[in-house]
Amino acid sequence: MGLSLITVLADSLIKHASLQNAFSGWQTLVLGVIIYGLTAFGWFFVMRKLKLSTLGVLYAVSCVIFLTLVSVFYFKEKISPLEIVGISMAICSLVILSRFA
Repeated sequence: MGLSLITVLADSLIKHASLQNAFSGWQTLVLGVIIYGLTAFGWFFVMRKLKLSTLGVLYAVSCVIFLTLVSVFYFKEKISPLEIVGISMAICSLVILSRFA
């Protein structure tokens, strides 16, 4: 879960950089890229303790949830009813997948 939060932080920094005029947010972009790179070290240690299939499902579900929350509450993006259905279906599919992985 912690690596998911760190990844969401990197995604948020990159999104923030993309909203800047011209290329003025390049420092934020670079910071986001560095954070992405650092999560690889975390994955190395987490993968020693969990199966990759289990880890993949946990990571995917938590990223979907955390990114949606950041999108709505920090970036003030609106989510349409159809997107809510899609996100719900994605979470359900990942839960089903985790039962058989």
